[in-house]
Amino acid sequence: MSMEWWRQHLGKFWLGAVYAFFYLPLAFLVVFSFNSTRQDSVFTGFSLRWYQALLKDNRLVEGFSLSLQVALMSATLGTVLATMAAFALVRFGKFRGRTLFNAMLSSPLVMPEVIIGMSLLLLFVGMERVLGWPERGTLTIVLGHALMGMAYASIVIQSRLKEMDRSIEEAALDLGCRPFQVFFLVTLPNMSQALVAAWLLTFTLSFDDVVVSEFLAGPGVTTLPQVIFNYARRGVNPSIYAAASLLMLVVTLAVIIYGIQIARQARQSQSLPRESSSH
Repeated sequence: MSMEWWRQHLGKFWLGAVYAFFYLPLAFLVVFSFNSTRQDSVFTGFSLRWYQALLKDNRLVEGFSLSLQVALMSATLGTVLATMAAFALVRFGKFRGRTLFNAMLSSPLVMPEVIIGMSLLLLFVGMERVLGWPERGTLTIVLGHALMGMAYASIVIQSRLKEMDRSIEEAALDLGCRPFQVFFLVTLPNMSQALVAAWLLTFTLSFDDVVVSEFLAGPGVTTLPQVIFNYARRGVNPSIYAAASLLMLVVTLAVIIYGIQIARQARQSQSLPRESSSH
C-alpha cells in the first residue's frame, strides 16, 4: 500500500477507531442484557429474564421514577434561570458586578463535582439548622442539579442570543409592542431551538448524576444512578444492563425525534423565502 493510499484512508481508520472506542462497550452492554445467565464474559443464550427482573426490582423502579422527576424539575428550573442569566449578560451590556456574575455562573463547568456536592451539603445543612428548611431529599437534589445544569444551559442560550437578529425585536417595538411582549412573542420563539437543546442537556446531566446526588440525597431518597452504583459495588447484576439499555433506548429516541424536528423546521425556513420570491 502506497503512502498516498494511507493519507486518503488514515482519517477513516482513526474515525472508526474512535467510534469503536465509544460505542462498542455500549453494544456489549446491550447484548449482555439479553444473556440467559449472570456471566458477563460469555453469552450463553438469548433471554428476557433480566428485563423481567428489572420490572420486579422495586429499588430500580422507584429510583427511575425519582430520577425522572428530579431531571424534569431541575432541567426546567435550570433552563429558566439560565435564560434569565444569559439575557442579562448578552442584552444589558456592562453593569457593576458583571465579571463576577459571569465567573460565578461558569464556575460549575470547571469545579469538581465533589467540591460542588460538599459545599451544597454544608449550605443546606446550615440553612436547615437556622431556618428549618430545606430537608435533605428530592428538593435539595433538584436545587443542586439545577445549579450545575444552568451553567451548561447558559452557554447554549448565550450563543443563540449573540447571533440573533436584533432588528426583529426593534421592529416589534416600533409597531407598538411592549418590552415584555417582545420578549415572549419574538425573542423566545426565535430562541426555541436553543432552549430545547439547553433543556435536554440539563435533563441528561441531572438524570445521570451520581456525585452531587450522593451528597444531597436524604434517607430513603435514592436516584437510579445511585442504585446502579450501589449494585455495581456489590458485584455484577445483569438487571443493571437491562436498565442501562432501556435508558439508552429512551435517550436515542429523544435525540432522533429532536433531530427530525430540527430538520423539519430547517426545511420550512428554507421554503419560506422561495414561496415569497415566487409571489
